[in-house]
Amino acid sequence: MSNFSETQPAPNLTPTSEPACMNTTTRILTVDDSPSMRALLNHALTTQGFDVAQAEDGLAALDWLALNEVDVVITDINMPRLDGFGLIERLREGSRHRDRPILVLTTESSEEKKARARAAGATGWIVKPFDPAKLVAAVRRIAH
Repeated sequence: MSNFSETQPAPNLTPTSEPACMNTTTRILTVDDSPSMRALLNHALTTQGFDVAQAEDGLAALDWLALNEVDVVITDINMPRLDGFGLIERLREGSRHRDRPILVLTTESSEEKKARARAAGATGWIVKPFDPAKLVAAVRRIAH
C-alpha cells in the first residue's frame, strides 16, 4: 500500500477513525446507501478493533479511495449512482485495487447475482441481515 500523510474525506463519506497510516489496525471501507446499515456495520466492526470509513454509494467510495487506502472493502449491491457490481468492476480495472479483498453484503441471495459478483471480482458474499461475529470472522480471514 502506498504511504500518504493525510486523508481527505470525499463528499458523501463519513470518516469514523484515524488515517490508516497512523496505526496498524485493519482499515475497512463500508459502502451502503442505508444510514442504519452503515451504523450497524460501524458498530460491529469498530467494537472489534477495526478502523472503519464509510461511503453511501459506489461513486462516493471511488472518490474516497482515490485519496485513501484500506485493507478491505465491504459493499452493498443495490445503491444509487453506482451499484456494488459497478464498484467492484471499477476497482478491479486498475492495478491499485486488483487484489484488494472485497466482501459483498446484501439482501440479494440468488445464484445469478453471486456469480455476477464473483465474475466482477468479489472475494466473498454475506447475506443481510448479518451476524456480526460471522462478518468479523470473514474480514479477519480475508484481510492481508
